[in-house]
Amino acid sequence: MTQDYRTLLDDEGYLFRLEDWSEPLAEQLAQDKGIQLTPAHWEVLWLLRDFYQQYQHSPAMRPLCKAVSLQLGAEKGRSIYLMQLFPGSPAKLAACIAGLPKPDNCL
Repeated sequence: MTQDYRTLLDDEGYLFRLEDWSEPLAEQLAQDKGIQLTPAHWEVLWLLRDFYQQYQHSPAMRPLCKAVSLQLGAEKGRSIYLMQLFPGSPAKLAACIAGLPKPDNCL
């Protein structure tokens, strides 16, 4: 992935157009944020993309935890687990890497 991918991003690092997302781009976005994507990351990213397809918005932290709990199990739906995968603000960071808009309730 070349540096020109940055032209696809807004000032906060989110994609202007959802259709520009790809797995290699997600890898690059994660790398830029100091994250090496593992299967655990990918299952959350794919869940987020499915959530967006269904509800047309990115979930904030509480709905993200609930969705992960329902789909992947209660242990993975805990905020501490998600913070280990996506440090700082898991809902924002995971949405960014998944190529989705910033969640509405996240600063």
